[in-house]
Amino acid sequence: MLLYLLLAILLTNVNGQIDPAHCRYPLGMEDGRIKNDDITASSQWYETTAPQYARLNREEGDGAWCPAGQLQPSDVQYLQLDLRQLIFLTVVATQGRYARNSGNEYARKYRLEYSRDGRRWISWRNRLGSEIIMGNINTYDSVVRDLHPPIITRFLRLIPVTDAVHTVCMRVELFGCAWQDGLTAYSSPEGQTMMAPGYPITPLNDSTYDGALERRKLSGGLGQLTDGVIGQDDFVQRRQYRLWPGYDYVGWRNDSLGPGYVEMEFQFDRQRNFTSMKVHSNNMFSRGVKIFSSVSCVFKLHLISEWEAEPVEFYTVLDDRNPSARYVTIPLKHRSATALRCRFYFADTWMMFSEISFQSATNVIPTQRPPVWTPPSYEGTGGKVSETTQKAEDQTTPSKTGSPEEGSTSILIGCLVTIILLLVVIIFLILWCQYVCKVMEKAPRRILEEEVTVRLSSSSDTIILQTPPVPPRVSLDPPYERIFLLDPQYQDPAALRNKLPELSQSAEASACSGGYAEPDVTLCTPHQCFQSSVPHYAETDIISLQGVTGSNMYAVPALTVDSLTRKDISVAEFPRERLLFREKLGEGQFGEVHLCEAEGLAEFLGEGAPLPEQDGRPVLVAVKQLRADATSNARNDFLKEIKIMSRLNNPNIIQLLCVCVSSDPLCMVTEYMENGDLNMFLSQREMESTLTHANNIPSVSIADLLHMSVQISSGMKYLASLNFVHRDLATRNCLLDRHLTIKISDFGMSRNLYSSDYYRIQGRAVLPIRWMAWESILLGKFTTASDVWAFGVTLWEIFTLCKEQPYSLLSDEQVIENTGEFFRNQGRQIFLSAPPLCPSSLFELMMRCWSRDIADRPSFHRLYQALRTFAPHS
Repeated sequence: MLLYLLLAILLTNVNGQIDPAHCRYPLGMEDGRIKNDDITASSQWYETTAPQYARLNREEGDGAWCPAGQLQPSDVQYLQLDLRQLIFLTVVATQGRYARNSGNEYARKYRLEYSRDGRRWISWRNRLGSEIIMGNINTYDSVVRDLHPPIITRFLRLIPVTDAVHTVCMRVELFGCAWQDGLTAYSSPEGQTMMAPGYPITPLNDSTYDGALERRKLSGGLGQLTDGVIGQDDFVQRRQYRLWPGYDYVGWRNDSLGPGYVEMEFQFDRQRNFTSMKVHSNNMFSRGVKIFSSVSCVFKLHLISEWEAEPVEFYTVLDDRNPSARYVTIPLKHRSATALRCRFYFADTWMMFSEISFQSATNVIPTQRPPVWTPPSYEGTGGKVSETTQKAEDQTTPSKTGSPEEGSTSILIGCLVTIILLLVVIIFLILWCQYVCKVMEKAPRRILEEEVTVRLSSSSDTIILQTPPVPPRVSLDPPYERIFLLDPQYQDPAALRNKLPELSQSAEASACSGGYAEPDVTLCTPHQCFQSSVPHYAETDIISLQGVTGSNMYAVPALTVDSLTRKDISVAEFPRERLLFREKLGEGQFGEVHLCEAEGLAEFLGEGAPLPEQDGRPVLVAVKQLRADATSNARNDFLKEIKIMSRLNNPNIIQLLCVCVSSDPLCMVTEYMENGDLNMFLSQREMESTLTHANNIPSVSIADLLHMSVQISSGMKYLASLNFVHRDLATRNCLLDRHLTIKISDFGMSRNLYSSDYYRIQGRAVLPIRWMAWESILLGKFTTASDVWAFGVTLWEIFTLCKEQPYSLLSDEQVIENTGEFFRNQGRQIFLSAPPLCPSSLFELMMRCWSRDIADRPSFHRLYQALRTFAPHS
């Protein structure tokens, strides 16, 4: 038995690293090693163009695979290959249908989808983020394309792409080698961005990771740590394919991870006996980067088993002389497992990995005797096997007569089966108890719509909720109180003083000292309050104007509105007939917003008018128009909005140009920015690179994004100095002109394009909850502090190029539940993750905007100053 076990281990392949430059072996489409049954397709034109004819350089059938009918640009037809094992795929070659010079169909472009398990399909993207692979230009030449990054997969789909209606056909061959490392997924904290004086911004994220990113943690995929490309000694040097410095590395900063280590989990395709793990690590100690000081790994034998208690630990010898990157080999002492969890401990400020590989052998569990070899063919007649085979069977077949050993074996097997069944029952009960406990814990924290009714005041947007009577308590108090969305008890600051930490401060604090104590705006001027050490947030007698678009652009103190109503502020009356309608931009409850051409507006306003350069073109303006059936309250609010907007004069705030109020319908004319809103502008662009320049792809640079951020902070600083609260700050409400000048507006809610950004409570109140501070959602408190929170989310939008909605993985109800976690402050709240291109110090600024306590949030004045240090030319 010992000899057999040794033989089984020696026959098993021992894994090593894969070099993509040498892993380029044909996988068997041309020579038939990939069987017909493993080649399928979404459709086929004829039986003679079925998927089994998609073999490179072969002419069976009608010469290729062709999907049914002509391919439309929106069609998704695919050729699917099952490779029967995990493959490290590096090259794809394609041909069209030649059919002995009678075919004329080929795929000009195509894309790839792959899956390691046949259930979850992933779209392949190259290192520049593009899904499209250029295909053939004729029917006979084979076009060979290297995959950067390579793909680790079992299943592959080739999906032809067309810009017009075409008939396409394909023949293919794949190149690569077996993925004997066995690693199917790794999990780790998200990589971070390094910012150091005198060095370029260096994002160290795993940019090719094909798993999930949630709560700043990567899980369920593979990426740069398994692409076979090791990083250079100087991590900021650029390779030919790289988009930014540090691309080859995934890195973490010590002080951003509380425990002082990076924890990674590795999942494998089967149980393996591990010899060692090799980690390629950077060691540029002059920049605060070193290999890890030690590592501790624990093992899990089966997917359903617990982590074993005994770890394998390894301590490295730190090197402060040689800055070269190097492989560190960690002995794993031949431990068997299907999963590993390793903690890499920091030796300096940063730790960076570019590759991780494992040396292991697949565990072969021997039976009691070696298996009997059966020859491929039989000799003799009547189905009888040869004498040699029969003798081998006689030597290995147990005796049919009973024996004490056979009885003992049966009893042992029965006991083992019984123990296994008991363990399964115990595990099921444990899991069930955990599930029940989680449900019981979560139930009190859910914010249920049916428990809340909304009553809206006709003169403002103050939302009051009425909760059903609470039954007498018959049990111990829960560990935290139940809270309801905009509950009336939370709108009363006096009732909150014993509930919220920031409300427990003395009510006698001066008005200029800030906090949530309600200020008396008569005790200090807005400028004085704004310059105090803690920002002043006016909360008493806030007047909310119901805007034409359905939003409330500015909530302002009653003192300000009173002074406006007593003072006649003249605004130029523009001839209505000179407004030529172009298109409707949006609509709200009481009016509409139109894009109009204003004839002679420049001459009407005279010199110094805030108009864009015309260059002989007509002046475009946005016209907010009140509906004829609007209520008297809406009409009064509209006139007040005109008076407020006439007082606003800042280059980063949308400006009121003129009005048409001498007759109905009432109109106000504001600036219109030709580049539209910032959300649409950024979502249609990519980060600036040599590729975008070479292909004329619309792009923006980091400097552009910082310049935009500075402008928004400048406009909000101006509003805050007047104690104005925007209440709906987001990229959809920031407009741009041709010079990338930003002006803050309030058009976002009126546009159907952004209806998904707003959450409707009980079918009436509409709130941008993904941008709102927790106290705004739970308490109905809209202040400059809540605008600061929204500004942090707006920054996050900017540095993700608006490719994703905030908290995109959470439903609206889960977003609201998350605000409850901020209220309870038990460390369970979910924050937005750092955008890949965002400097770490800038993300720290965002995190300060999302501070739970409002006194910890920076003022717009400080935000403006901080952002200017990032973009000194703004």
